[in-house]
Amino acid sequence: MAPAIDQRSRSSKPTTIHGFAQSGDLLNFLRLLKDNPSLLHERNPVMAQTPLHVSAGYNKAEIVKVLLDWKGQEKVELEAKNMYGETPLHMAAKNGCNEAAKLLLSHGAFIEAKANNGMTPLHLAVWHSLRSDDCSTVKTLLEYNADCSAKDDDGMTPLNHLSPGPGSEKLRQLLNQYLEEQTKRKALEACSQTKAKMDELEQGLSNIVGLNELKSQLRKWARGMLLDERRRALGLKIGARRPPHMAFLGNPGTGKTMVARILGKLLHMVGILPTEKVTEVQRTDLVGEFVGHTGPKTRRVIKEAEGGILFVDEAYRLIPMQKSDDKDYGLEALEEIMSVMDSGKIVVIFAGYSEPMKRVIYSNEGFCRRVTKFFQFDDFTSKDLANIAHIKMNNQIDSSLLYGFKLHSSCTLDAIAALIERETTEKQRQEMNGGLIDPMLVNARENLDLRLDFDCMDTDELLTITIEDLEAGIRCLSN
Repeated sequence: MAPAIDQRSRSSKPTTIHGFAQSGDLLNFLRLLKDNPSLLHERNPVMAQTPLHVSAGYNKAEIVKVLLDWKGQEKVELEAKNMYGETPLHMAAKNGCNEAAKLLLSHGAFIEAKANNGMTPLHLAVWHSLRSDDCSTVKTLLEYNADCSAKDDDGMTPLNHLSPGPGSEKLRQLLNQYLEEQTKRKALEACSQTKAKMDELEQGLSNIVGLNELKSQLRKWARGMLLDERRRALGLKIGARRPPHMAFLGNPGTGKTMVARILGKLLHMVGILPTEKVTEVQRTDLVGEFVGHTGPKTRRVIKEAEGGILFVDEAYRLIPMQKSDDKDYGLEALEEIMSVMDSGKIVVIFAGYSEPMKRVIYSNEGFCRRVTKFFQFDDFTSKDLANIAHIKMNNQIDSSLLYGFKLHSSCTLDAIAALIERETTEKQRQEMNGGLIDPMLVNARENLDLRLDFDCMDTDELLTITIEDLEAGIRCLSN
């Protein structure tokens, strides 16, 4: 009598790409893949895993290597995710498949990939090590600098998953050793970045003429924020700094708007603001023309400015000069702005003439509690204005009318300062301040064009503004 055929054993033989990946049957795996290269991306039922998931999860290193080195037009998805959001590296880690993990990492697998529950491969490797007392995959991930401080969706690090007791002591020591090394490395990187950012800050401050008190305050903020970065890199838990609200007091042309723009970049650089944008507004941008219009209008402006600086120019115009029986809509706009200043989402700068700004300061009892920094923008001296002229000529962008031009060697700071002192009145300097420089330089270039011959071939002469050109340029301002 013929022996019975074991139908169960025959049916259990793998026939699919995933089955061959699981069993490690390289010949049949290659046969299927060559016939149909699109099987590289084939997902199995239920788990939605690719062949790379399966071979990595069963430590079939030969199959993993074939997939990673596949030369056809189709390329394996190294970061493909299954139904749980796990990558092939997750699968290797959770099953302690060290050889597969090494192959994946050597081909650039993302070591900090997160599954749907926020767990990284290191989290899963730790879980496997606790069950099997095998730390080899954990060691491999750590050698590739897996982050020991990474948190899953429950706020747990790989270390947090270790239960107390001697059974996990070896694993705890290993993770703590690498955590300490990573913390030191992060601190060194933060130190290097801090120095670079301070250099960038000083470069920005070099373009601000005068305002020594403001510069000093900016340095204090920057140093504090950058040191906080280093503290956090060392694993220290510290409170977040609140954004400083300010008032800029001074005449037009003293650099209030320019400083606000530089300030936006600096506060973003040191981490106080998430963006460097500066939203510049005046009364007409905030105040409506009828009842119920101002609130929504002001709130839209505030929303637009979130994450950066809201620069309210001529802020005193929000407050009427004389009390009236009718409520001025400007007061409503100011109240809307004041209501969001404690949120931490925005930095507000109120700017305007010193004397009229007192109306704003005393109009709301919470103003001085929220606006803690007041900076006086003094009128520029002739020497300051000469310095501004030099800075502008040395920092022209390619879209500027003066791009490519330079000042003659005779245009020293002292020579330009003497020219400004001689050719302008004190009242004119007070009314224009830095606003005097741009038109003077543009007029000077026009004078250069007038005095040059069309057949001039001297490239240096074609681009050089002289002290005579500057003199002609500044005289045009009085005409």
